[in-house]
Amino acid sequence: MPRTRELFDTVTAKAGLGSDVLANAVDILQECEEAATACAMGMLGEQDALTMAPAISRDLDCADVAATTRRVLTRGSGPDNSLISAQLDACLLACERSNALCTRHAARHAHCQMCAAATRHCADMCQRVLEALHR
Repeated sequence: MPRTRELFDTVTAKAGLGSDVLANAVDILQECEEAATACAMGMLGEQDALTMAPAISRDLDCADVAATTRRVLTRGSGPDNSLISAQLDACLLACERSNALCTRHAARHAHCQMCAAATRHCADMCQRVLEALHR
């Protein structure tokens, strides 16, 4: 995280959030994207992959939304935070949807357990950043 934070210390358009908050959010989003992508691939390799299709789809959606959210936060938006808020709302929803199904499979599949933890962590972060933006 120090490198991410150092980067944000050099940027002036920070969406009204401090460098620590942004750096932490970007790092959590990256972890979520990686976990959800890896979990989707892990489920594809399982014998019951067909029955896991809804979870695979939600993981891939979550990974894509987390990646986009990370890029939007990295760019910032100047004084208008409406796009960032909308993107964080979308990310929160995508994380919660992925988490709901991976939590069901977590006892049987380590990749689902790791994805469930990463998506919960990311959803919690999205909620905290949204609250910070609306203060």
